[in-house]
Formats: sequence, structure tokens, C-alpha cells
Amino acid sequence: MGFDMGVVPSNPDGWGPPDVPAIPQSLGGGASIPFAPFSRSDKLGRIADWTRNPAGPAAFAAASRDSVFDFTSADDSLVAGAEDSSFRLVDAKPPPRQPRFGPKWRFNQRPQLPQRQDEEVEARRRLAEKERARRDRHFQNSRSHHHPGFRGNQSSSSAKPSVDIQPDWTMREQIPFANFTKLSFSVADQPEDLLLCGAVEFYDRAYDRVNPKAPRRLERFKSRNFFKVTTTDDPVIRRLAEEDKATVFATDAILAALMCTPRSIQSWDIVVQRVGNKLFFDKRDGSQLDLLTVNETAQEQLPENKEDINSAHSLAVEATYINQNFSQQVLHREGEKVTFDEPNPFASEGEEAASVGYRYRRWKLDDEINLVARCEVHAVNADPSGGRQFLTLNALNEFDPKITGVDWRQKLETQRGAVLATELKNNANKLARWTAQALLSGADMMKLGYVSRVHPRDHYNHSVLTVMGYKPRDFAAQINLNTANMWGIVKSIVDICMKFEEGKYVFVKDPAKPQVRIYEVPSDAFENDYVEEPLPEEEQVRPLADVDATAQEMDAAAEAEANGALAANGGDGDKSAEATAA
Repeated sequence: MGFDMGVVPSNPDGWGPPDVPAIPQSLGGGASIPFAPFSRSDKLGRIADWTRNPAGPAAFAAASRDSVFDFTSADDSLVAGAEDSSFRLVDAKPPPRQPRFGPKWRFNQRPQLPQRQDEEVEARRRLAEKERARRDRHFQNSRSHHHPGFRGNQSSSSAKPSVDIQPDWTMREQIPFANFTKLSFSVADQPEDLLLCGAVEFYDRAYDRVNPKAPRRLERFKSRNFFKVTTTDDPVIRRLAEEDKATVFATDAILAALMCTPRSIQSWDIVVQRVGNKLFFDKRDGSQLDLLTVNETAQEQLPENKEDINSAHSLAVEATYINQNFSQQVLHREGEKVTFDEPNPFASEGEEAASVGYRYRRWKLDDEINLVARCEVHAVNADPSGGRQFLTLNALNEFDPKITGVDWRQKLETQRGAVLATELKNNANKLARWTAQALLSGADMMKLGYVSRVHPRDHYNHSVLTVMGYKPRDFAAQINLNTANMWGIVKSIVDICMKFEEGKYVFVKDPAKPQVRIYEVPSDAFENDYVEEPLPEEEQVRPLADVDATAQEMDAAAEAEANGALAANGGDGDKSAEATAA
């Protein structure tokens, strides 16, 4: 067989192939077969359109309906006009760009930034969790708060009383704070000054112009001695008690702690001695009353580790150190002094004492009870009218702005009220005690210094940022400190103690609950290392009969054990007997 070249059509009318090509016989030449080529509309465009991504059975069914070949119409291959009218050009131009800084640009760009969208979702989730935790914490605090500012997390196992409760103590009274808030008592007469001791220096008015932009470095006064003597160790109070000048004796710090009891959070204790018809309110050596609290009424609890510079104990020591040095720095140390009737009763000869004046003042509570308290003033100021004004000097300390939430160096000049409001929230008890002491001492002005660390991690170096002055009565009204309620608390406690027999008692602020307990303790308590291990909470309250019976059983058991040990040893001499007795 030869090679078949196929059919080559001839065009007799002109150049090029004929208008109607000849159909080979193998394809059914001469027969009228409807032949429809592929559509020149969007079918071609979809082949190269990579943005189209049909997914799902519905999209697959739609794609199957758009077949490339369409045999429904036999005239489409013969009518070119119909094909041209259905033809659409595929647009390959990019979509128009929207302005980047328009109002909707940020939202239109979100679908193109899946990573940023995930981060925003995660951030919103974290914020929602924080808000939910804050609400839960607020709910728990609101349920556990029995008085304003009481912190519910103090009921944790780490909260311990300021003094160890011993097995031979008997609880006589338990007073909730709610009972204190309802009391009211007005002292009829003005207090009487029985004696003034010590010497005070003049206040340096230059510190009224100190500001955060020009602070003063806090100095250290190691050569000056500060005395924290309790009531019964005061020779002047002993002399006044022998002269029968009053019935109740105390110090301004002890009275202020009693007057501000409903505002306290941390545990503290006061010793009361009933001797004859007289009452002496004392504090133990190394008592919590000697230290200033920091952030006591704040919602956030401070670290418990004593080695941390921001723990409650470390900050209390730091605040006491700052308060003492500040009270001496703002004085004219080389200038004139104001001396009182007698010298400082606690300073020995040749010893340099701090600038402190002691005013022994007497209040008449009723016809039978008079109260004498030793009150302190720290400085004197010249009155424009020619008189003299007594001042009390105290310092607030800032340790870390991230914890308190307010940076003193930025807010003291423009927002002093916000700084003071934050301190009133975090240190309500301390400020109330200072105000009560100023009222008791009869001070004309109380100066508050704002002292901050040079660096948040340096608790040795400090700067005085500013000093503000307030009148005690005006400041008491500002912090909602009611003097009638203060004296009502003192009067009720005195009346309770006057009903007790002669002996020694101790007031203990419960570390976990807003209440005060009064225990009867042995006469030799808090002397010669008496304090031992504390008892559990359920064993701290015991009736008198149970205590006596338990003591007799313990004595009998100890005697039987000693006799048995002596019999077993066969009487090996004095050394064995002494060891067994020990």
C-alpha cells in the first residue's frame, strides 16, 4: 500500500483554504453531522483562573453543569454572531487598591493578616481571663470582708498572731469589730497638761518648698537615740500613779492602736495590768506597735519571705527607719531649742536624744475614771501671732511604683490628691493612728513627708520628694476618723477591764478575723523568755475548769514519771535525780 496523503481541498475562488472545509470520508464526509466546538465564553477563562476554588458537592455539581462542549444547539457552529455575542474577555488586571489610611483600611486588611488576627484573638482571651479573675477575687473579698478594708486572704495558714497563745491562758472576752463601730463617747473637758518633758527643735520651713524635681537626700542620724518606752517603765508615769493622779495610764501609741482598732488588718497585742483600782496599758518588748506597717489595708498581699526587701517585715523596718530620720532631718539642728519643765526622762547624762517633747495629759472619762497618757510632739514652729505651734512629723514611704500603681515622682506635682487617696486606701490604719496621736498630743499641725527610694531595688538610700501639712482635726474629718467613736472604743475597753480581777491580761487582734480577744495570762507572762510554741486555733479557747483539771493531770503524770525513772535507775545519785527532774 502506498502512503495516503489524505484530502487536500482546493480553493478555486482565491488564495487560502475554502470557506467550508471538506470533511474526510473517515469522519462521515458528505453527511450533515452537527458539530459544536468549545464555547469561547467564560469556559476558557475558568481553565486559567486559579483564583476559583470550588469546594463541596454543590460547587462540584455546578462545575459539571458548565461543560466545555454543548450539544443542545446544532446551529451554534453555523451562526458565528451568536458565538461572538456570548464571548467574554477574562479580566487579568489586579483589583484596585484601597487607600491605606482610610477609615475602613484597618478592618479590610484583617483577612490578609491571619497571624495578626490570631494574636488579637489571643490578647482578647487573656484580657477576658484577667477580668474574670478580677471579678472572682472581688466577689470573694466582698464575701469575706466584715469591715471596710479587711482582706480576705489574711485567713490563710500563713497569718499568725503577734503573740503565741499559751495553754494556761484563758479567754475572757471576744469582741467583734462591728461592736466597736457603733460606740460613741464625748470627753467633756479639755485635757490637762500635768507635765512637759524633753526638748524640741524648730521646723525648717525650707522643706515646704521641696518638690520631686528638686528632692532632698534622706540623711542618717545614728548619734541620736530614739526611745520606745512602755507605760510601766516610764518613771514619770510611776510617779503620777503613786500620787494618785489618775486611774488609767497609757501612751499615745497604745491609745491610738485601740482607737483605730476597726481599721487594723495585721495582728497586734497590748498587755493590760490591773493593780488595785488602776489600769496600765503596756506593750511587750519587740512588739508590733514599735514598727510601722506598710500597705496593711491594700488588696494585694506583700511577700511573706522576710529576706525579700519588699516583704511586710522588711518594709516595716524600712518605714520605721525612714520615719525616725525624717523627723530629725526637717529641723534646724544647730538652732535654738525649746526646753520643757524636765529633761528627757529616758536619756542618760551625756546622751544625745532625738528632738521629742513628752506631754503628760489627763482626760476625765467620768466621775471616777481619769486617764493619763504620755503624748509626743516632734517639733515647734513660730506662730505669726508670736506664739508657738507644736508639730508632729511622720513620713510615708514609696518602695515600688509597679506595686502601688502610682509613681510619686510623676504624680506629686500635678495630682497630689490621687497620691494621698492611694495612701489612704493602702495605709488607712497607719494614717489614722498618726492622726489620733496628733489629736491626743494637742499638735497644731501634722507634717507628712513623702519619701521614696532612689532606686526600687535599693532600700538603703532614699529621697524626700515633698512635705505636706495638715491640721489634725481637718485631716481626721477628711479620712472619716470620728473622735467620738475613738473615745467610745477606749471607754468601753476600760469599762470591761475594770470588771476583771487584779492580774494581767492581753488584747490580741485576731490575724484572720475582724475581732479582738482578751486573755487572762499569768503574772509572770512575757518575762524571762516565757513565750513558747503556739497552740492550734481550736485549743486556744478553754474554760477555767478544763485548764485546772488538765494542769492537775499533767502534774500527776510528771510526778509518776519521775518516780518511775528514779526506781529504774536505782538511785544513781544526785546527777540522775537532777536529770530526771529536768
